[in-house]
Amino acid sequence: MSADVVTGDALDGKARTMSPLGKYYIGAAAVSVLSLWLLPSLIAWLVVIGVLGGPVVAYFMLDESQRARLRRIRRRQIGR
Repeated sequence: MSADVVTGDALDGKARTMSPLGKYYIGAAAVSVLSLWLLPSLIAWLVVIGVLGGPVVAYFMLDESQRARLRRIRRRQIGR
């Protein structure tokens, strides 16, 4: 098998990039694991709750029209 074999993701010729939301999820997971490993128990859990709960609180602080706009934009990015 040669090194020129293309994976199934790249067959359509488009470059695949990660969404900003996906980058946030990976970063939040990394911070959570590192904090659980390096910090004392209570402080680590507070960091995890802050990292994961921050975007949820920010979403609920939006008014209804802003939430609807955000849902429309996400659906468009998914390709629906």
